[in-house]
Amino acid sequence: MRLDARDLDILRVLSSEGRITKSELAARVGLSPSPCWERLRKLEAAGVIEGYHARISLRKLGPYVRVFVAAEIADHTPASFRAFEDSVQHYDEITACWALGGGFDYLLQIVTTDIDAYQRLIDEMLEARIGLARYFTYIVTKPVKGPSVPPLDLLAGNIVG
Repeated sequence: MRLDARDLDILRVLSSEGRITKSELAARVGLSPSPCWERLRKLEAAGVIEGYHARISLRKLGPYVRVFVAAEIADHTPASFRAFEDSVQHYDEITACWALGGGFDYLLQIVTTDIDAYQRLIDEMLEARIGLARYFTYIVTKPVKGPSVPPLDLLAGNIVG
């Protein structure tokens, strides 16, 4: 899909204000509602917009710990990678997982109530024999920069106008 500057404006606004009304979105990007809505529909249909989400303050819900885990799997076969990736889907505490190149195999983001709960999760994963060979724990002590608007101008190489 080829994006133009108006499409990027729509994405930029929605990235920071997902609950904005369609009328307000149209006004913010300088379009009348119908053309804006049509562009929005096309962005959604093309999969450029994957969904709309609320950013939840975990601090307001109670005590928690966020842990990043650099993980290595024991066997580097396609089947082993698939098995590990399928397995992590079943742990609600694993809120994100990325496959990496150049060292560790995966980076997992884990959110749980405390360090003991985190260790129980790791023990469970090791006992389940999902292929986890080694892991390195990094505990988040404070957020410095959270989710933000991606650098759309840099990433959208298909700009037409």
